[in-house]
Amino acid sequence: MSRHEHRVPIVEERVHVDKKLVESGIVKISTSVSEHTEIVSAALMHEEIEIERVPMDIELEQAPDIRYEGELLVIPIVEERPVVVKRLVLVEELRVRRKVVHEDAELPVELRRTQVQVRREAPPSDTETN
Repeated sequence: MSRHEHRVPIVEERVHVDKKLVESGIVKISTSVSEHTEIVSAALMHEEIEIERVPMDIELEQAPDIRYEGELLVIPIVEERPVVVKRLVLVEELRVRRKVVHEDAELPVELRRTQVQVRREAPPSDTETN
């Protein structure tokens, strides 16, 4: 190497990155179910029957048929009566009327609800010895 010649070293730095898994915390999740009673309203329907007895006392040759008069069901009630001559007598009619009745009802209903609790805990320390 000559006197006027200088050498310049070329240096470079290189980096190598490693990764390490570290526990940063613990999450514990628990659930519970609670029950409570609520009153719920419901519209209910049912039918009621009204029976009207109508005295007739009419002599007949044969028994009349059951019939409808509009929404009214008429059921003839007949009997045989002993007389010198036997005659069929319409004694009465049953008049059956159907009536729809609406009513509100309140019923207790058990309802369930899930509740979630989340609790964070610190990770175990690396410096602890067993």
